[in-house]
Amino acid sequence: MDLLKGKENAEKNKSLDVAEDAREHAWTYPSFVGELFTGKVNWGLIFPFPEQSVEDKKIGDSFCAKLGIFLKKELDADAVDRTGIIPDTVMKGLAELGCFGMKIPKEYGGLGLSQINYNRAIALVASHCGSTAVLLSAHQSIGVPQPLKLFGTPEQKKKYFPMFAKGAVSAFALTEPEVGSDPAKMGTTAIPTADGNHYLINGLKLWCTNGVIADVLIVMAKTPPVIVRGKEKTQITAFIVEKGAPGFEVLNRCNFMGLKGIQNGLLKFTDVKVPKENIILGLGQGLKLALVTLNTGRLTVPAACAAMAKTSLSIVRVWANKRVQWGAPIGQHEAITAKISMMAANTFAMDSVTWLSSAMVDRGGSDVRLEAAMAKLFCTECAWRIADDTVQIRGGRGYETADSLKARGEEPIPAERLMRDTRINLIIEGTSEIMRLFIAREAMDPHLKRIFPLLNPRTPIGEKIKKSFEMALHYAFWYPRQWVYMGRWKNHTKVSGKIRTHISYVEKTSHKLARDLFHSMVRYQQGLEKHQQLLARYVNIGTDLFAMAATCSRAAYLLGENPSDNGPEELADLFCKEAALRIRREFDAQKRNDDKMIYKLGRNYLEGKYNWLEDGILK
Repeated sequence: MDLLKGKENAEKNKSLDVAEDAREHAWTYPSFVGELFTGKVNWGLIFPFPEQSVEDKKIGDSFCAKLGIFLKKELDADAVDRTGIIPDTVMKGLAELGCFGMKIPKEYGGLGLSQINYNRAIALVASHCGSTAVLLSAHQSIGVPQPLKLFGTPEQKKKYFPMFAKGAVSAFALTEPEVGSDPAKMGTTAIPTADGNHYLINGLKLWCTNGVIADVLIVMAKTPPVIVRGKEKTQITAFIVEKGAPGFEVLNRCNFMGLKGIQNGLLKFTDVKVPKENIILGLGQGLKLALVTLNTGRLTVPAACAAMAKTSLSIVRVWANKRVQWGAPIGQHEAITAKISMMAANTFAMDSVTWLSSAMVDRGGSDVRLEAAMAKLFCTECAWRIADDTVQIRGGRGYETADSLKARGEEPIPAERLMRDTRINLIIEGTSEIMRLFIAREAMDPHLKRIFPLLNPRTPIGEKIKKSFEMALHYAFWYPRQWVYMGRWKNHTKVSGKIRTHISYVEKTSHKLARDLFHSMVRYQQGLEKHQQLLARYVNIGTDLFAMAATCSRAAYLLGENPSDNGPEELADLFCKEAALRIRREFDAQKRNDDKMIYKLGRNYLEGKYNWLEDGILK
């Protein structure tokens, strides 16, 4: 048993080492969320709400207008859901519009859209057809164009960018049948040939979106390990692989609960020969490439989720005014009105988080890895609740397919399709659970950088003494400031009283979050990473604080643009009040919870103690 446990710990440590090596360790630019966890609210990063320039907005308006006309005329989203096929005419039309080159620089024939305009386009498509939105997003948010843009050589860009600008499709192959979020266990290998000029790739890749039809793919594979300080270090490298390469096969096209039109499959690589020039970023840099790419790539998911939430709002607004029950439209019944009000407030918050994060990318000067992760986490979970409420408000018609409604003469409202298409967003590009762990790790980074040298046995004793004094000095000043502090908000007169109240709450609560997280780190030290429910609560608090800050910033901006419309302020006020209630519950749960009992019961069930619960069913 001890031997088995030791082996499990060794494998776990190896996985953690691989993940840690892939992280971006430096914070070159400030992060609003990163500083939030340390008790510092850098309002200058989000106030005033970053406005899209007039010139850039005109570009986005023009492109989205053409795209919208095309979608209405050519793309039958219900037919895509029914048949599982995005027609060739649609693919050709999207290519002619430049949709596959939205992020390709203009000098290579692409549109060179800003992050905001790109996300506007994806949001527009997502509001109509989730499958088509995923096709475009997987192609250029995490597919070849984005890594190529960030890390490609001039030769790689010159060869592949023009292909994508003309409509070539790309994909990103990381996940494997037996490997999800643990890259250390990756089975796909890339072995150099005898002359060192090529690599032979062998392995399987699963759930590769666009993989079935992709012309070019990014493939992650293990290259031979290297020895660092006497220890073998796993090397994962990113390769550009072309579809026509001998040995590349599509074994199966996957079919899912929703997004019926996506071309997602199981891919096999058998001695696929790839020139060394097709390595992106460098040997052993594959996971780093993936993580950096996802920092901005994730932002299309919240944009799509916010758009789908708006579509849901449109559906329930019409239906709640039209459907009469018990002598009045259902929208006049408090239970339904309450759902709709929260749907509206949450949609406003989703929009605020999405466009703030997107604007930060375009503006530059901010590290958005945490903002993007939080936007993805927050918007996907909100969108799922909104989709669920939409089906509930529509009742039986919400559960019925659009085709069935149409066949019996009713308006074909695709509420159930929206719900099915929305569910995957809590899984793709980092599950909600992985997002919480990722955010927690990054949030603790300022503390861990000071603690790790003291725990590392390789650190010389003299260096440890020096680091101990530095750490003691830092916390002697930092810790009291989490209890006694001066507000950083300097623009009280530029926002309304309601918004100012929530701004003050964000600032005050950030200090409580910072000191409580610090207390947990002192208490559990290296064992803190095992307390995932505790860490998740801290992340939930931070996420709500970020959403509150973004919502207040956007409401203040919109109110300044149109002082006669207090709608943004009302929506922000409701969202912030509800978020504050959630935050209070999360803080309370840190002190009073059943985490140990919950974990023990779960382990008992997995070990067969409660198998009798499964009696009376067919297995």
